[in-house]
This record gives sequence, structure tokens and C-alpha cells, in this order.
Amino acid sequence: MTDVAADRDAVLAALDRLTAWSEMARSPQLTRFLSYIVHKRLDGETQSVKAYSIAVDVFGRPADFDPQSDPIVRVQARRLRALLDQYYRGPGTGEAVQIQLPIGRYVPDFVLVAAPVVPRDEASVPTFAEPELDLVPAHEEKRPRGQVTVSWIVLFVIAIGVAVLAYSLSSWGPLNRPAAVAEPLLRPPELRIVDFQNLTDTPAVTTALSALAIELVTDFQPFIAVNVTYDGRGDVAVPDDVQDDYLLSGLVRQETPESDYVVNAILTDLDTNSVVWNLSLAVPPADLFESGRIDAISQRLVSSLGTFRGPLHAKARAALSNGNFAGQEGFYTCALLFNIYRASQATGAAGRVRSCLAALPEDQRTHPSLLAIEGSLIAETSDTVRVTPSTQMARFGQANEFISRALQAAPTSSFVWEQRARLHEAMGAHDDAEGAYSTSLQLNPASVDGAAAHARHLALMGRLEQALPLAQRAIGALPVSNVPAWYQCVPALGAYRDRQFARALQLAELCARVDVEVGAPLGIVSAQELGDAGAVERLLPRVLEVSSFRGYGIMTQLRRRSTDVELLEHLRTGLSRTGIPPMSLVAAF
Repeated sequence: MTDVAADRDAVLAALDRLTAWSEMARSPQLTRFLSYIVHKRLDGETQSVKAYSIAVDVFGRPADFDPQSDPIVRVQARRLRALLDQYYRGPGTGEAVQIQLPIGRYVPDFVLVAAPVVPRDEASVPTFAEPELDLVPAHEEKRPRGQVTVSWIVLFVIAIGVAVLAYSLSSWGPLNRPAAVAEPLLRPPELRIVDFQNLTDTPAVTTALSALAIELVTDFQPFIAVNVTYDGRGDVAVPDDVQDDYLLSGLVRQETPESDYVVNAILTDLDTNSVVWNLSLAVPPADLFESGRIDAISQRLVSSLGTFRGPLHAKARAALSNGNFAGQEGFYTCALLFNIYRASQATGAAGRVRSCLAALPEDQRTHPSLLAIEGSLIAETSDTVRVTPSTQMARFGQANEFISRALQAAPTSSFVWEQRARLHEAMGAHDDAEGAYSTSLQLNPASVDGAAAHARHLALMGRLEQALPLAQRAIGALPVSNVPAWYQCVPALGAYRDRQFARALQLAELCARVDVEVGAPLGIVSAQELGDAGAVERLLPRVLEVSSFRGYGIMTQLRRRSTDVELLEHLRTGLSRTGIPPMSLVAAF
């Protein structure tokens, strides 16, 4: 491949085809962004292509714009890279001139492709190996999902890798940070990222790892409660005046020149100098250097670390586990309590979030994420046993006001867009929900909750083939003990479709712990297929107690949740067989 910047007409023709593509055309901001940087490069003005000029000229930010406090350019650059990669892997496969945006830069490259690229089918897309972790002594708690017992041979290989990493880290300097004194208020964790060590004989791997570290920093930006700094290949020893809580480091090794690279990531708690998390990914050699694959590696790591259910927030979750957070109120505490609520949908958990929000000063409550949280609580919880259509629509309207204010203040917040999507879904506006979910995941592809929520919506739309891998990605990013029950709604629907009724019943009952509207009816029809009368009797009272079912009618509410005609007919038939009066299926009772 060669740079073809001199062929202005060819580049502009390639730009025209790109901006006419439907996925690009639906985002006017990204179209302006791409056109801006392409024309600047063609006009020889590369020195002026900076985050500041892009923010002001393209995104309309004021002259006092601060790139450090407003990540809009980094976020939109990520979205643009993802769309470019999608285009050239799909409809733009045969393009002779490709416009590429390298990681860490805003100046594009114009590349002449020697021969058309053959489209890669799904089977050829590389997958990462499951994490390889140490064996657990018999007296210890079972390892979370992904931290599996392995053979002694594999364990020996991992031990060598960890020993090499320990040696390499010691060559930089010891982790000599003294134990910190507990702070009176919970606060977001501080994470420092350093370049991973290259233990291969390939110098180009070092460059790829520098790009990985930068991408990791960028991928953490959309998460609302992690503060991240990048320290390159600097000294690992932490100065006394630095308040970092965790260090993310790692290495890349290769057993033979023909084998896959193994990327080992390690999270160190700097208060105790102990490793609290590690993950090993097997990456085919070519994919470490291929466009878009570094981002995939980064997202795999950040999906496990960025979530509130990950190791970075374990201490704070433990501090809140007794339900007493008096004196701990703050943005971070309220956001974490909301995440705990989302995992259970319990009325008591929602009340704790409201109490936290009420204790905040008024100026803090206007934070966009907290506005979105307040809107979601209004839409999703009710103080009455039976919700009438008029009262529910009033709640939706009030929720929409909060979330709209949040979006106006933070239009590139993936978290706020996820709350917008959930509200549209609850209202039955499924096309709008799909658009909002897509925007949320474009802004933060590593969001585990966002992926799981989108997967559930796709499944209820009858698009299980798209939903199942998305749901499995979300489930696989978390330890088994931290996977919310509602993540299992999609696998339950998949098992029912495949006539694996015993598994469908098991997963549906898990789903019903949080999403009773989906889980309980699905569990009933699965139990009927198995002839399990006890399970039907166990689940039927749960269906009859659902406030939305009582306020609208069971099938009326289910038709708001799902557009899958075949699934709805199965549910209607199964619920009718339980003896529920026909009118209760379609009207309030």
C-alpha cells in the first residue's frame, strides 16, 4: 500500500462515496469531521489539525474549549475509526483508495490498496481466548467466570510469563507505595496505565503496544466513574504525592514464531502492591498490527475493567454492601448505587439511589449522568401496586424531561444515550430505542450494561441471531458471581427457540428475578413444555403481581415490550392454558 495524497481527485471521489454510505450519512457530525480532516490534509494544513481546531470548527465548541476536560474529539474520532473500519470491511471492500485515521492522530492517511480486499466472513474474525488464571486452593471461593482451572502445563507457562513480567517491572523500579489511609468519602478509582512490555523478537510489537496503551486510555474516557492517566514507559514506582489506586500493566509474549501472541494484562492494587486481576488473550500475529484489531483488544480489557461490577470498584461495592452510606453521598456513590439498583430493580435499591441524590447539593444534582439516573428511576419504578396508562405516561413524560436535559448537557455521553434507549424501549418506541442503543455503543463499545440492554431489545424484536453474541460478550466480560440476572433473558429466549426447555426454564427464572415481565411468562411456557406443573405454580403468582400487567393487561404490556409475533403467540397460548381469564390478558385487572 502507498500514500496517494497527491491524487486529490481520487481522494475526493473516495470521500464522496464514504459520505454517501448510509451509516456515515446518518451522522452529520462524523461526516463533517471526516470532510474537515480530509480537506485539511489535501490542502497541506496538517499542522492545524488539532483537537482544539476540530472541536471549534466542526463541533461548534466555544473559543475557550479545553480538550482535557471535554473528550468530544477523542470520542468522535473513535466512532469515525470504527465506521471507517466497518466500511472497508463491508461495502467499501473493493475501494482502490482508502481513507484511514491512525490511532493517536487526527490527520488521515490516504492509502492505495494494491488489490481488492477479500471480505472476511464472521468465521474468520479472530476471537480471544478465555482468560488463563491460577488454580484455586480447595478452601477458597470458586473463581469467577473466565478464571478457570487449567492444566499444569498451561499453568507452568503462565507462571513463567508472570515471573518474566515481575522481573521486567522490577527493572523499572519497585512498587514502594505505602498503604493509604482510608478516605472519609468514596471517590472514583484512579488508574494509571503504562505501556505493556514486548517479550518477543519483533520490534514492531513495541509500537503496537504503545498504540494499545493510548487506546486503553481513550477507551476508558466514556466511563463515568474511572479517572485514568497514561504514563508511557515511565518508572513504575509511584511517588508519594501521586494518589493512583491501581496500575494497569502487562506484557506480550510468543512461544514460537508461528504461534499466537499472548497478551497478559495485570491490574495491581497500589495500596497493597498486590495483583487483583489478570487476563490473558491469544491474538493471531497479523491481528496485532491490523487496522481495528488493537481497538478490539483494548475493548476486551476495558469491558472487564470499566464496568461498575469490575475490580476497580470492588472496594466501594464492599463499603456500600451493608446499605449504610450516610456521609458518603457524592456523584460516585450515587452512580454506584444506581448500578446496584440496575442489577436487582428492587424498590429498596431504587430508594437508596433517591436518598443519595436528595443528599447532594443542587449544583451536583445537575450533572448529566445524575439527571439521566433520576429520569430512569422515574420511568422504571412506581409507588403504586397498579399502574394506570395515564399515570405511566405522565411518568414517562417527566423522565423524558430529565434525560433530554442530560443529553443537551452531554450529547456524547454513552451512559445518557443508554438511558434514552431504555426509556424509548419502555414506551414501545422501538425504532427510536434501536437508534439510541446504537449511538450509545458507538460512543462506548466497551459498555457491558449497554451491550446487554441492546441485546435484550434485539431479542424481543425477534433478532436473536444478532442478540445472542452481543449478550454473550456482556456475560463473558464479568465474573460469574457479578453477572446480573437480567443478562440471562437473552440466553433464555435463545434456549426456548432451540427447544432446550430445561435450560430455558432455568435461565428464565434467573431473568425473572429482575425482568419479571419477560422472565416469568417465558418460564411458564418452558415449564409447560417440560410438564413441570410445580414451576408453573411457582411462576404464575409472579405474573399476576406485576403492576404493569395489572394496569394494561398481560399481553397488552408484552406487545409493548416485544414485536416478535411468534414469541407473543407462544406466550399468549401458554398463559391461557394456566387459567388466566381472557380479559386479564388484554385489559386491566
